[in-house]
Parts: sequence; C-alpha cells; structure tokens
Amino acid sequence: MSLIQQLKALADENRLKILQMLLNGDLCVGALARHLGISKPAVSQHLRVLRKAGLVKGEKRGYWTHYVVERETMSRIAEQIQAMSSDGRSNQTFCWRISDSPPENHQE
Repeated sequence: MSLIQQLKALADENRLKILQMLLNGDLCVGALARHLGISKPAVSQHLRVLRKAGLVKGEKRGYWTHYVVERETMSRIAEQIQAMSSDGRSNQTFCWRISDSPPENHQE
C-alpha cells in the first residue's frame, strides 16, 4: 500500500479517533462504537479501510475480534513524513547557497 493510500485512510476524523483509542489497547467493534457514538456497521467500515491500508489488524478471541494498531506500519509512515520534512530543509538550504544569502522574508 502506498503512502498516499495510507494517508487517505487516515483522512477521516472517526478513523483517527479509532487509531487513537487502539493505541491505548485492543478493542472490539462494540466498544469502539460505544466510545465513538456511531453504529457497529459504521465502525466495521472504518476498520475495513484501516485494515486495507495496513494500519490495524484483527485478532480473533473467542466470539469477538479485537483490533490492534500495526505499530510497525505507523512508524514507517512517520519516518516517511519526517524524511520529506528533512528533505525540504535540505532543498531550502541548497537554494540559499545558490543565491548566496537566505531570503529576507523567510520564516521557518
């Protein structure tokens, strides 16, 4: 799954809330629905998007499936975003060197 597709999966308030709750521990659909105040089918749809993006996985425990965050995937996304930020600063410094001085109006 590409970074763009993963970021699109994160581009929803309820999905971000689900991830935030799951970072504190595993939860089932019913618990997530109660905490969010939305229906179980709606939670299931959000989880489907997050699973497809590789951001969460379900672990069957008896009758219920408990969902957990794929922390390795989340770390890779954070690293890719950080790398883009760092690359931007390098390019900016390169541009300053070309012009021999930073722009007067530049703010970081």
